[in-house]
Amino acid sequence: MNHNILDDETLLIVSQTFKALSDPTRVKILHLLCTGRHSVGCIAESLSLSQSSVSHQLRFLKNLRLVKFEREGKSIYYSLDDDHVILLLKQAIEHAKH
Repeated sequence: MNHNILDDETLLIVSQTFKALSDPTRVKILHLLCTGRHSVGCIAESLSLSQSSVSHQLRFLKNLRLVKFEREGKSIYYSLDDDHVILLLKQAIEHAKH
């Protein structure tokens, strides 16, 4: 067996990760979450986006296990769930600024 060939599941996860990072709104949300956990309302206000748009993007990111959430009373706070992807994001930002 050739160990240099990626299996189908790995290929799917990698392509989904790059798909997540290909959307400017998701990049903004992930970049903001690098500063710590935030509620949907805080994210929406900070990025001048609608709460429904933020919720939709967070659901996408949560399904890819890039963000996680904690419930405190009636509030839900989102934070980063994967340091590897954030490292990719930060390297892409540095590359863009270079």
